[in-house]
Amino acid sequence: MTYQDILIENGDVVLDAGRNPVLIQDRAVIAQDIKHAIIESGLAVSLIAERSRSKRRDISTQIELLVEEDVRLVPGTVRLEEPTPGIIWVFATTRDFGTLELEVSHG
Repeated sequence: MTYQDILIENGDVVLDAGRNPVLIQDRAVIAQDIKHAIIESGLAVSLIAERSRSKRRDISTQIELLVEEDVRLVPGTVRLEEPTPGIIWVFATTRDFGTLELEVSHG
């Protein structure tokens, strides 16, 4: 185990049955960090709110570049999909823990 963190869902710490924080490791930590970076950047909200196709592509590129900044990922492996408005899927390959997929939803 290289990375460890407390699991956060919907802005709250997740507790186990004994009321202790649930811990996550490695790939899950990277995914959680990326998800929070996207949400905190405000880009997810901008993407959802934007109607212009060209501006949406620009915002998607900004999100990709933000995710690419994470040194724990293999450069050039980040891919975004938006299957429905308000849902963004991020796919990437980590340097040490295989593939990563995470959902960012806002709105």
